[in-house]
Amino acid sequence: MAKLSLRAVQKLTCKKRDAWWTVILVDPVATRMLIVIARFNFITPNRVTWAALFVGLGSAGFFLKGDLQSLIIGAALYHLSFILDCIDGKLARLKGNGTVFGGWLDYVFDRIRVLFCALALMGGQYLRNGDERFLLAALMVVFLDMLRYVDALQIYKMRMSMRTKIEKVTRERQEAERAAADEDPAEPEAQQIRFMEDLLRENPEAEAEVLKEQAGAGHVVDLHAQFRHRFPWYLRVRQALLRSRIRPHLISGIEFQMFVFIVGPLIGRILLTTVVSAILLGIFELIIMYKFWLSTRDFTQVMAELAQPPSGAGSIAPHLHRGRHRRGVPGDPLAGPEFQAPPAHEDPGFQPYPEPYPAYRAPDQQPTQTFQPLPAPAYQQMTQAYQQVRAQGYGRPAQDRPAYGAPGAVPPHHGHPGDREGVG
Repeated sequence: MAKLSLRAVQKLTCKKRDAWWTVILVDPVATRMLIVIARFNFITPNRVTWAALFVGLGSAGFFLKGDLQSLIIGAALYHLSFILDCIDGKLARLKGNGTVFGGWLDYVFDRIRVLFCALALMGGQYLRNGDERFLLAALMVVFLDMLRYVDALQIYKMRMSMRTKIEKVTRERQEAERAAADEDPAEPEAQQIRFMEDLLRENPEAEAEVLKEQAGAGHVVDLHAQFRHRFPWYLRVRQALLRSRIRPHLISGIEFQMFVFIVGPLIGRILLTTVVSAILLGIFELIIMYKFWLSTRDFTQVMAELAQPPSGAGSIAPHLHRGRHRRGVPGDPLAGPEFQAPPAHEDPGFQPYPEPYPAYRAPDQQPTQTFQPLPAPAYQQMTQAYQQVRAQGYGRPAQDRPAYGAPGAVPPHHGHPGDREGVG
């Protein structure tokens, strides 16, 4: 590998923004060590990650002893372990041989190092002083470290999900507009969507409004508009910090670890330093959650603006919500003669509504159907037939007739009412 200058190595390997502890106390040492390490081809980023883990476990061994000299050595080893942990990523960026497995290995080994060092540091103080608060401090350190990185990972996933949905809806909207204009759907999109956070990352010194104007025809989506509107001073602080490559998140997981495993043992105030750093970490985590909540509100507003108007397919027209009593309303499409009840001579059996009882019929309402009385001869013939049937059924003595009305009495034979052969 060709020899590179320190400035070239810093430009190629250092992040545009990083934790202030890394920028001030790690990068100046890590870049100089990287110039030497990069000359040897057998040193790979994964091997540097393994070395960082072993050095971190060595610091845990010194922490467990608990005396002042061991605490100082343990703090120095932990800082060296963190420097190696930064070198593996810089080496991968410098040589271009980073892998997905290497990123996973680095993340897992970081959690293992924090776990062992927290148990060793607090456990050693508990064995030495018998103060049970150190056991609670160990649990707190492990919990906050896991919470910080899990929360950061989940927020990152949700941000990527929101961006993906916005890009998808924007693409579908543009395709629908081209289809409505009879344009070729295969043509490239007229407007490329851009996100304000990307523009600010590429141009940290520029203002958000200026970047939006410079984007021109491109569609700029700002998922942090509400946060900047509520805290206008944030951009000025952010720009001032980014001039030194320091990110605005001043107390992150890195600073928390450094205060617990380096500052605390060096000043001999392990418990106090742990509690203070935990409180500061919790405050900044709440700020990040609040910022993410505002970002989700911006996302909802952007999706509402990008949503296409709903189609009328499958919906109920407004006039269909009107009842029959509204048919006489002017402009009602159901008030036409073709939708009214047919006349009686066209369909005599059609009756749209049941006729009310005569007692409740309105005075001016005429019945649509009347019952005509039977002719006199037919009425007399039906009366004679009824009397004849009655005389045949009840002409016998009472003792010969079955007592149907008696409780439990059942006729011996069943038949039709007019069939006298089936009875008795």
